[in-house]
Amino acid sequence: MFATIMIPVDLAHQDHLGKALQCGADLARQYGSRVIYVSVATAAPSSVAHNPAEFDAKLQDFAASQAETHGITADALAVFSHDPVTDLDPTLLKAIKDTGADLVVMASHLPRLTDYIWPSNGGTIASHSGASVFVVRG
Repeated sequence: MFATIMIPVDLAHQDHLGKALQCGADLARQYGSRVIYVSVATAAPSSVAHNPAEFDAKLQDFAASQAETHGITADALAVFSHDPVTDLDPTLLKAIKDTGADLVVMASHLPRLTDYIWPSNGGTIASHSGASVFVVRG
């Protein structure tokens, strides 16, 4: 049913991704899908990594760990942006096209007041992508 599952991850907040990661892995095992963990970051030093090469290596390690833990096939794609917060939605939409993902499994949060003013990332991705989108509340 799904050949490629894309799971956006924020390496600085891995502790909030558990349900989405498990859900994506379960679907990948059920359908024999490949998983691609995508993370959007700045090239500037951050709390996660000092430079893009270090960030990419950490994301690759994360994907390998997920693959081993869940018994799935996984890859990683690090994408760099000058402003990851502002560029997140268009960058993820481009990553869906670039990876050929036909399902996106995204972690979410309970709606906040600002979600009634600005659209959520999951809502934007679902509205503007040809892929199916599964939003998982933590």
